[in-house]
Amino acid sequence: MTETRTSPTPERSHTTRLRRSWYPAALTVLTLGTIAAYLVNLSANGWANSFYAAAVQAGSEDWEAFLFGSLDSANAITVDKPPAALWLMALSARVFGFSSFSMLLPQVLLAGVSVLLIVHSTRLGLRSHVGTGVERAAALGAGAIFAVSPVVALMFRFNNPDALLVTLMIGAVVATQRALRAVHARPRENPTGDGRSGTARSVTLWLILAGICLGLGFLTKQFQVLLIVPGIALAWVLFARTSWPRRLLWLLIPIASTVLSAGWWIALVELTPVDSRPYVGGSQTNSFLELTFGYNGFGRLTGDETGSVGGGGGGWGETGLTRLFTGSFGQQVSWFLPTALFLLAVTAVLLILAEAARRRVAPAVTVGDGSDTTDRGSLGAAVLIWGGWLIITGLVLSMMNGIVHEYYTVALIPAIAVVIGLGVGVLLDRPGVVSRLLLAVAWALTGAWQFIISSSMTGLPGILRWSVLIVSVLGALVLIATSQRRIGAAVSSALVAVAIIGSAAIPAQLSVRTIAGTTQGSIVTIAGTGSGMGGGPGGGGMPRGGGPDGGAGLPGGGAGLPDGSAERAGIPGGGGGMGGLLNGSEPSDELIQRLDEDASDYTWVAATTGANQAAGYQLGLEEPVMAIGGFNGTDPSPTLEQFKQLVAEGRIHYYIGSSSGGGQGPGGADSGSSSAQIAAWVEANFESTTLDSATLYDLSAG
Repeated sequence: MTETRTSPTPERSHTTRLRRSWYPAALTVLTLGTIAAYLVNLSANGWANSFYAAAVQAGSEDWEAFLFGSLDSANAITVDKPPAALWLMALSARVFGFSSFSMLLPQVLLAGVSVLLIVHSTRLGLRSHVGTGVERAAALGAGAIFAVSPVVALMFRFNNPDALLVTLMIGAVVATQRALRAVHARPRENPTGDGRSGTARSVTLWLILAGICLGLGFLTKQFQVLLIVPGIALAWVLFARTSWPRRLLWLLIPIASTVLSAGWWIALVELTPVDSRPYVGGSQTNSFLELTFGYNGFGRLTGDETGSVGGGGGGWGETGLTRLFTGSFGQQVSWFLPTALFLLAVTAVLLILAEAARRRVAPAVTVGDGSDTTDRGSLGAAVLIWGGWLIITGLVLSMMNGIVHEYYTVALIPAIAVVIGLGVGVLLDRPGVVSRLLLAVAWALTGAWQFIISSSMTGLPGILRWSVLIVSVLGALVLIATSQRRIGAAVSSALVAVAIIGSAAIPAQLSVRTIAGTTQGSIVTIAGTGSGMGGGPGGGGMPRGGGPDGGAGLPGGGAGLPDGSAERAGIPGGGGGMGGLLNGSEPSDELIQRLDEDASDYTWVAATTGANQAAGYQLGLEEPVMAIGGFNGTDPSPTLEQFKQLVAEGRIHYYIGSSSGGGQGPGGADSGSSSAQIAAWVEANFESTTLDSATLYDLSAG
C-alpha cells in the first residue's frame, strides 16, 4: 500500500520560515541598530578627548608617531598609554582623512562587534542546557542590555582606549569558550586519526586567539585586561574535558601568545635608544615598564602615583563596596548591577545543586585519557568566566585609591549583560514555582533599584521613573500569582516583552540623551550626571561635555581637581582660548594665524606645558606642538638643557604661557620641575606678547 504524504499548508510553511528567520533578523536589527544609533550626532563630540585626538592626528601623518603613540608628528613624547587604540583610529584617519567622524567611526563599529560577541558568548554558555528558543532570546537580551547601557553609548562614541579594551576582553572570553567547546567535541571516526589531530588544532587556534586578544588588550590599557584572566584560567582548568596534564600544558599556549602579541612592542620601546624614539609619557624615567608598574599599575590601586597631580589618600573619592552603587559611579553602571549579582548567585547555586544531584545519581566515569564522559558544561564555564569578570573588576574599581574615573565602569557592562542573559535563560527554561518566583524577584529588583538610583539625576521625567517601578512590581506580582499554573505562550511572550521594555526604559532614555549631547574633555559622564571626581554625588555637572546636563572635563586650570592639583602641576589656567589640565585649548583664528607664520621652518610650531594645552593648538594648527611635561606637565621631558638646545637649533618657534596672573608664572609653582624651569628660563630671556589670553614668547628672537 502506498503511503500518501500531506503537503504542508502555506500557513505552516510561513510559520516554519518565520521560526527559522526571526533570530538572524533580530540579531541583524540589534547589531545594525546599535551602530546606526551610535553614529547619530557623532561629529558633535568634536575632538572628544583632545589628548588622544592629537595623537591620532600625529599617527595619521607620521608612521613613527603611529608606532609609538606620539602626541605630535615630530615625536617629542607619547601618550601615557600603549598605542593599540590609537592604531585603529589613525588607520581610519589615513583612509578617510583626519576628522572627528573618521576618528570616532572605529569606536562605533566596535560597539557592533561587541554586541555580536556578547550574543554569541551567551548562546555558547546556554547551549545544550536550555531550549533553542530560550537560548536565542536570552542571548539577544544580553546584547540589548549592553547596547542600551548609557556608559556604553558614552564610551563607544569617544576616543579613549576603553572601547577597544572592552571588545578585546569579550573576544578573549569567546575564544576561550570556543576552545572549551572544541576540546569537548569527540574526534570523528577516522582510521587515520585525523579527527583527534583536527580537534587539537582547533583548540590550539582558539587558545592562540584568546592570548592575542589579551596581548592586544595589554597594548590598549595595560594591566586592566588581566582582570579577566583568573576566571578564564580557572574555567579552563575545571571544565576542559581532557586529562589534567593536558589541561595545564594547553594553558601555556594562550600565555605564550599573550606574551608575544604584547611583548614585541614592549621590547621595541625598551630596546630602542632613547634618542631614537619619543619619550614615554607618564613615566619619570622614560621607561614603559615603569609606566606599566607605576603610574598605570599598582599606583592606581594604592594612590602612590609618581607624576600624578591629584588623588591618593582618598583624593579620588571614598573607596569601598558601595562605590559602584552610589553617586556618580552608581549612575553610570549600576542600572542592572544588583540584578546581575542576584542572578549570578542564583545560577551558581542551581549549578552546584545540579552537579551534586548528578554525582549522586551517576558518578563521572573517565575514559583512557582521563576525561569525563559527561559534559559538565559550557554553562558552568560561562558563569565562572563572566562571574569572575564581574566580581574581580567590580572589586578593583571599588577599592582603587589612585586615579579612577566613572567611565572606567564600562568594563563591567559586558559581564552584567551576559550574567543576566545566562540567569534569565536558565530560569525561563526551568519549570516550577521557584524559578517563577526568582524571576519575579529579579524583575522587581531591577525596577526598584532604577527608581532609587535615578532619584538625584536631572532630565528624567518623574512619570518615567514611576512607570518603571509600577510596571516591575505589577509584573513581579503577575509572575507570583501565576507561579503554580501553566500560562500560554502568548502570555509568556507578552510578559517578557514588558519586562524588557520596562527594564530598559530609563537606561535607553539616558543613552539617547547622551548621544544627543556633546561629550568632550578628559573626564566624561553620561547625561544627567556630573563627575564626582572619584565617587562623589552625581548631578554636579562640569561646564563642558558629557552630554546635556552631564559633566566632562574641567575648565581651564583644572579647577575641581583635588587640592589645587593643576596649579601644582604647572598647568596654565585662565580663560579665553586657554585650556587646562583636563581640556584642550581652544585658540582663536587670530592666534592660529600668528602661530602658523613660517610654520614649515620649524620642527615644532610651539611648545607649552601640558598635553591638553598642546593638543588644542596642534589640532587647530595641524602642525606639531610640543607638550612639555606630558599630560600632567610633570614628566621630565624635555629637560631644561634639552629645551635650550632645541631652541638654539631653531627647532621651536614659540613658547605659549599664560596671562592669567595670580602670582603664578608660566610653568607653575613647582620650581623643581622641568616644565617650571623651562618656563622661568623663557620668561627671563624672551619678550612676551599677549594674544587671546595666551602669552607668546618668540624663541626665534633670542
